[in-house]
Amino acid sequence: MSALPKAKPAPFDIERIRADFPILSQTVHGKPLAFLDSGASAQKPRVVIDTMSRMYEQSYANVHRGIYHLSQVSTDIYEKARETVAAFIGTPDSREIVFVRNATEAINLVAYSWGEKFLQPGDEVLISHMEHHANIVPWQLLRDRRGIVLKVAPVNDRGELIWDDFVALIGPRTKLVAITHVSNTLGTIVPVADVIRVAHEKGALALIDGSQAVQHMPVDVKALDADFYVFTGHKLYGPTGIGVLYAKAALLEAMPPWQGGGDMILSVTFEKTEYNDIPHKFEAGTPAFVEAAGLAAAIDYVQGIGLEAIGAHEHDLLLYATENLKAINSLQIIGEAEDKAGVISFVMGGIHPHDIGTILDREGVAVRVGQHCAHPLMERFGVPATVRASFGLYNTRADIDALCAGLQRVREIFG
Repeated sequence: MSALPKAKPAPFDIERIRADFPILSQTVHGKPLAFLDSGASAQKPRVVIDTMSRMYEQSYANVHRGIYHLSQVSTDIYEKARETVAAFIGTPDSREIVFVRNATEAINLVAYSWGEKFLQPGDEVLISHMEHHANIVPWQLLRDRRGIVLKVAPVNDRGELIWDDFVALIGPRTKLVAITHVSNTLGTIVPVADVIRVAHEKGALALIDGSQAVQHMPVDVKALDADFYVFTGHKLYGPTGIGVLYAKAALLEAMPPWQGGGDMILSVTFEKTEYNDIPHKFEAGTPAFVEAAGLAAAIDYVQGIGLEAIGAHEHDLLLYATENLKAINSLQIIGEAEDKAGVISFVMGGIHPHDIGTILDREGVAVRVGQHCAHPLMERFGVPATVRASFGLYNTRADIDALCAGLQRVREIFG
């Protein structure tokens, strides 16, 4: 990795922001909480909590099903949330937004619906070595059902896509390139605009997993020309149980439903069913409409701060953390891509990550340890597991200092 410039504080009203997150005021084992696991699930600002509570208290009723006032209010909130999501990622057509439980369900939806209809035995899906299991296993299941071929683009020792090898793997039978926007383990930012352009030039569609991207940087699916783009709400400071599948309207129109039930239909007889219009034909059953309202509140919150400002703040934390972690004896950072988001994975010689995580917890520092739902990537780098610190908009240099002090404590214990 090239020499890092000296980190400079970014202009950011961090104390005001931290005050918006009730959970951050607590102590853990008598120490101030340093929450460095936002890559797994981010904490929630008060506005998200209040939005959901208010809906339960004042306007809760099932959507799309009632002619009475509460149902109409809930339906309006739900569909306005869809419009908020659409605007957030740059599509003017809210019909292209399908609400799902999470990004995992979104990818499974594409695999089961689009994949089952349009892929034939021998057709290829290309992923990369840095994918989360959510962008590996659905395609393996499709391979087992349909006889497709799953190909994997390699990464170099810095954790970057090896571009020439990636391009060479896109052949005449490649129908879909499915790749992460930001690696959940390495923090590598993939040049997805180029990925999509090359995929289209070679006749393939492109699916982008934006679960680790939309909370860190602006995303415009129309400018990218993505065919599918997925993300999850709980990493975007929203609630669990809500995620998003963006897909071009023409694709959604051509795809069959993947689940059947209420609300995804126009009419049902025992002989046949007529399906609802998009996006509703993909939202069988009562949707997570309260959670959708919470997601919309989270989007409004981050947009109020500004994604550019958030990105600058997190980049400062990344530089500061990298500089200080490299000073710790026997610590090795895994993945040092030139273009990174606020994620650092590392190992310490001779000390198991679980032991590191346990000691850090006693110091009030919350990090993720393990394989991060990326087993093949761990094998690629020859490590059984790593410690991962991932940053959110509410983190501070003091959190990094607590992490480094905790790691020095680890070193004292283990020698």
